[in-house]
Amino acid sequence: MSAMETPTEEQLAIVEKQLGRMPRGVLEIAYTTPDGQPAVVTTAPKLDDGTPFPTLYYLTDPRLTAEASRLEVAQVMKWMEARLGTDPELKADYEAAHRHYLDKRNSIEDLGTDFSGGGMPDRVKCLHVLIAYALAEGPGRVRLGTEAVALAAEHGDLRGTAIPADWPSLADLGISLDQAGEGLA
Repeated sequence: MSAMETPTEEQLAIVEKQLGRMPRGVLEIAYTTPDGQPAVVTTAPKLDDGTPFPTLYYLTDPRLTAEASRLEVAQVMKWMEARLGTDPELKADYEAAHRHYLDKRNSIEDLGTDFSGGGMPDRVKCLHVLIAYALAEGPGRVRLGTEAVALAAEHGDLRGTAIPADWPSLADLGISLDQAGEGLA
């Protein structure tokens, strides 16, 4: 995890290339990869034209977005959501992450809603949001995000390039590719 930084013109040009369009509402680079690419941006809760944009952390690096999509196709979200219904500690962590996300976004501008992102606090709807959130805030802020990043590191072989080499491993977290999704191992 890197410190937040105001984006330079060069970084914004990289993000534009990553997205295939001009980035909107970028306030900061929230995470830069170990190999130097901006990968998560903090976005304004409202775009310049006034459109609400509740996604605080937006994943931009194509390696990470592609791996998040592969994990979604493998039904990782279904596995994570099922655990929310059976693991009270995991549920409490997810609810705390939801509140923190809202507090952080509302400190920039309050949208007057309790919608955060990724399905929080009751569902797991988008791994892109969870991965962006975890990378921006670091391991430990949102357990399911920490797990999603570890899954991406292992399954996508992204450790040390797009994901920090010292990010908790699947073994550290007590999970495996086999249990997390269909056809991941």
